[in-house]
Amino acid sequence: MTRQSAEASGNPTLPLNGGNIYVRQDGPRDAPALVLIHGLAASTRSWDALVPLLTKSHRVIRIDLLGHGRSAKPVGGGYGMPEQGRRVGEAMDRLGVKRAVVVGHSTGGAVATALAEQRPDLVTSLVLIDTAPSLDAFISSGFVGGLLSDPVIGQLLWRLRTDGLIRQAASTAFSRPGYQVPQSVVDDARGMTYHAFIATSQDGDDYVKQRTLPDRLISLGKPLLVIFGEEDRRWRSSSAAEYRAVPGAKVEVLPGVGHSPIMEDPPRTAALLLAFTASHTTQAR
Repeated sequence: MTRQSAEASGNPTLPLNGGNIYVRQDGPRDAPALVLIHGLAASTRSWDALVPLLTKSHRVIRIDLLGHGRSAKPVGGGYGMPEQGRRVGEAMDRLGVKRAVVVGHSTGGAVATALAEQRPDLVTSLVLIDTAPSLDAFISSGFVGGLLSDPVIGQLLWRLRTDGLIRQAASTAFSRPGYQVPQSVVDDARGMTYHAFIATSQDGDDYVKQRTLPDRLISLGKPLLVIFGEEDRRWRSSSAAEYRAVPGAKVEVLPGVGHSPIMEDPPRTAALLLAFTASHTTQAR
């Protein structure tokens, strides 16, 4: 089997410039494509509870961004949003995907936007889930999260991090009463290098500083769905209204959940996704 045919058949690791990228596919290969891009310090596993609700009608493609999950974690660069977006586009090319609805959670929404800027031919429409429109929406990354950005204290904390410390830092990503931080979230954070974490975080901030996401999306002219947890403790949920500047954008704020509706409330999140994609799957084919 040639490398190209192996990749098309679902080989989970794609050799791309700058490092191998892990991909996972679920659902019928001839169904409309839905590409899912995780957030900072996460992986394809952050979508595990949502994917079974989507595969009846979609070919669901998940990608571990560079520095995350089972993808390469180089010491050098390549963690910027445009570079991450370019790799997602290359992975789609390798998999034979011509058009897709692209969904990004948190930092993954910035990557999805960068992909649409570079490859408007690939992206039929966008879904951004708890992705900050600008840095003005920032609330907090938590006490531990703030310390991690210090180059001395941060590296020390990273070397000494325990599951308990990781859970404390990750707790701001969840707000549903009684929801426990999944072990997969802890494992994904533990699997990252300090360099990959900080580089992705800083490059994500720089991308939004250069130009806000609503401003970027206005010029793209792509159908847009924005989903935000009303109890988000990292970004002000009221900032979701800024996306209404994008013509035709649909904005949904979900009560009772926080920064991670994809894990806190998969059924409601899936229902919104499926209703939105139903309007755009003809083009995605």
